[in-house]
Formats: sequence, C-alpha cells, structure tokens
Amino acid sequence: MSNMRWDFLPKYLPYFNDGLIFTLIIALFVVVFGTIIGVLVAVGKMSKIAPLRWILNAYVEIFRDTPMLIQITIGYVILGAANWPSIHIGILSNDLGRLIPGIIVISLNSGAYMAEIVRGGIEAVPVGQREAAYSLGIRPIPTMFKVILPQAFRNILPAIGNEFITIVKDSSLLSTIGIMELYNGGQTVLNLVYQPLSPLLLAALYYFVVCFALSRLQALLEKKLGKGYAK
Repeated sequence: MSNMRWDFLPKYLPYFNDGLIFTLIIALFVVVFGTIIGVLVAVGKMSKIAPLRWILNAYVEIFRDTPMLIQITIGYVILGAANWPSIHIGILSNDLGRLIPGIIVISLNSGAYMAEIVRGGIEAVPVGQREAAYSLGIRPIPTMFKVILPQAFRNILPAIGNEFITIVKDSSLLSTIGIMELYNGGQTVLNLVYQPLSPLLLAALYYFVVCFALSRLQALLEKKLGKGYAK
C-alpha cells in the first residue's frame, strides 16, 4: 500500500472516462435487447404450442445455468468476425467484430433472466383485465401486447433497473475477448504504469459511483410508482 501512487491520473484518466462511456453504451444496448428478448420469450413460454415452450425453456435454462464468461467465449468463437470496422470514443476503440458478438451474448443472457421477470409481471396483472379485453372482442395476442404488457411493465420497471446495474458490472467480462471498456481501460493503465493496485481501485470507484447513482435513481422511480398506485 505504501507504494501506491496516483501520479498517473493526469495522463491516463481518459482510459477510465472513455472506458466508462463504452461500458454504459454496452449496458444500454444489452438492457434494451435483453428486455425485448425477455418479453418475446415470456409470451412464447405462455403459448399453447408445446414445442415452442420446450425450446424457450431450454434456452432460459442453458443461459441461466452456465457461466456468462463461458457464454461470451463460445459466442465470440462462433460469431466473431475479422476485418470489421472499429468505433472510437476518445483514445479507445473497439472492433465491431468483437463488440457485436459480445453484446449479442450478454443480451441473450439478460433475456433469459428478463423472461422470468416479465412472466412474473404478467402473472401479477389481475385476470379480470384479460377477461375484460376478451369480452370487448379483443383477440389474445392484441390483448397481451396492448392490455397486459403495459400494466406488467409498471410492475417490472424496478427489476429492469436492477438488470441495468448488473449489466454495467458484468460487462467487464467482455474484456476477456478484447473489448475496451472500463475494466479493460484500468487494466491497460495498470500495464502501462506498473502499478498493480491504484488503477483497479480507481476503476472500482467508477463502478461504485455509477451503480450507486443508478440505484438511487431506481429508488426514486420506485417511490414515484408507489405514489402512482396510491392514487
């Protein structure tokens, strides 16, 4: 601890700032795609088509019961592509041939968890809502997407917030396939300045500040939704 120095900050701070931007962009894409996948899978698992239910149940179990790190590695081997263009943010860049497979795999992982969250939200909607829609002549699929899901989303918004916070942290696993995000930015600085602790502590501080701020925003959202129910 006595050898821990921070004199690298002025020169290497962009690795952390730009890495954080990449991390948040990845997390935003993943939570959007993961939520869409989760909705479709949840609705499909409630279908009367048995083979569809079996396939979707297998998908959920596979992604929930295997480590994300292995999923990312396998996904990169299968989906990774060479000679793709790169996108740049400040001093960092990411090859789309790595970034896109990484986002796809984490989105599929997130979708498996979101499917169960969405299913719980759907089941929390009173059965009378569905029956009322049917009595008005609305068919089952429009009823699900126009009546049930909008109400279910109110129940699951806090869970989506939790998933976003989780993805912000779990996106660090993409460093294993060479994605430059916050953790990999800190790791790069560690290798440049030969300081084994300071860069990782700073990266941890970045994660803490972002996730703490997101959790506070989520708490405010839950409070506001609670007041909406009280009305």
